[in-house]
Amino acid sequence: MSSNVISLSSIARGRMAPAEAPAAPTGGCSSTSCGSDKGQGDMPAHIWDKVKDHPCYSEEAHHYFARMHVAVAPACNIQCNYCNRKYDCANESRPGVTSEKLSPEQAARKVAAVAARVPQLSVLGIAGPGDSMFDWRKTAATFREVSKLLPDLKYCISTNGLALPDHLDELAEHNIDHVTITINMVDPEIGALIYPWIYFKGKRYTGIEGARILHERQMEGLEGLTSRGILTKINSVMIPGINDQHLIEVNREIKARGAFLHNVMPLISDAAHGTAFGLSGQRGPKPAELKDLQDKLAGGANLMRHCRQCRADAVGMLGEDLSQDFTLDKLPEVAAVFDPEPRRLYREVVERERADRAKAVEGAEAELADTVAEAPARLVAVCTKGGGRINQHFGHAKEFQIFEVDAKGVRFSGHRKADNYCVGGYGDDDKLDVVLAALEGIDTVFVAKIGRCPKDDLKKAGIEAIDAYPFDYIETAVAGWYAQRFGQVSETADIA
Repeated sequence: MSSNVISLSSIARGRMAPAEAPAAPTGGCSSTSCGSDKGQGDMPAHIWDKVKDHPCYSEEAHHYFARMHVAVAPACNIQCNYCNRKYDCANESRPGVTSEKLSPEQAARKVAAVAARVPQLSVLGIAGPGDSMFDWRKTAATFREVSKLLPDLKYCISTNGLALPDHLDELAEHNIDHVTITINMVDPEIGALIYPWIYFKGKRYTGIEGARILHERQMEGLEGLTSRGILTKINSVMIPGINDQHLIEVNREIKARGAFLHNVMPLISDAAHGTAFGLSGQRGPKPAELKDLQDKLAGGANLMRHCRQCRADAVGMLGEDLSQDFTLDKLPEVAAVFDPEPRRLYREVVERERADRAKAVEGAEAELADTVAEAPARLVAVCTKGGGRINQHFGHAKEFQIFEVDAKGVRFSGHRKADNYCVGGYGDDDKLDVVLAALEGIDTVFVAKIGRCPKDDLKKAGIEAIDAYPFDYIETAVAGWYAQRFGQVSETADIA
């Protein structure tokens, strides 16, 4: 089991040592709070209550809470050039992939088993592997079954939006207050380059006509969700040369219709995945291109930057996947009896951690305010297992969280997938190449610990590994490092 799964004994003690730290009209908040790490900020209380424990809707929450997806909706009503649904697959981590298709009853049994072992679990989502709204009967039945066992879970669905307008009232009746729609275009001519066909009201449509119908239904569904007070996150796949610059217009249109968050994701393109884009050689964006687009979208719909593009059967904290620990053959025949006490205790611990971290962030911002305003912004990478702390060995990191720091503060910028350098206690030079590619454009990485050899290898590549802040809060450590480095520069400049 992953180290992110907090032991019940540590929760029962009522504390966590640093090494155990857990891993628009509708929104009514400014772009400085929604989906950010600043907690409630200026968010209204009723909105904050909906998102504060949702790891996808709050960047702060993803440090503490886990989600799970159940693959109960295999059928889909559109074809995307970036999608290839794969079953019985444990080796790919991307949307549309699952190891098992479940019935609603099997899904409920799996959710109960996960909740019994993962007290961080706060959200149950249905994201396919097809479309949750096209398979609405199975989706609704799953939520009904789970609600009998775990009444405190939040429910969330993901959809392409084509069938969404037909089920708006039912969503509200099922107490589903988070919906994600994948919207890649508002121009049907661009849509025709992304979607070969759609299936609508018993007929297949292709080209611009199909894209036009999809666009109209997506806008109708988004407006309907907003009017019902359901929070909406919009996912957009960034496809270089096709919709990358067009997503600026998409952002503008969804903001006007009340979207709570906009999540711009990089195209995952590999011929081995068997997608049309992968086989045609369509490339995905580079990390710098994705960040540049996200920066251009600042001031529009609030941005989500911490998405991991999860599998249809993902389990655990964002950035990890425990799905293979909970396959049907490993589940008890009868659903586990729900014991709310460990989950209640965990939330008490998290509230204390949140308060402590908020003070740390406030102190970090005060420290940075003393640096030179003209000091350059820097991107740094962080090895973390959760809890908002630097608490992971460099050799164990399968991804790096990226933060931007300047005199205004420390801000989460995104994440970059890599491959753990250490295998069986030894470094792998082949994997170091993957790590270096993930750290392109970054010259500083914060780690809880690092061996001498990889530290030297990073130094040769122009990257400094800093292990002086083990288990500190990320913001505190990065702010202290930045203030020290650029504070000294400013003093030197003044003397000169």
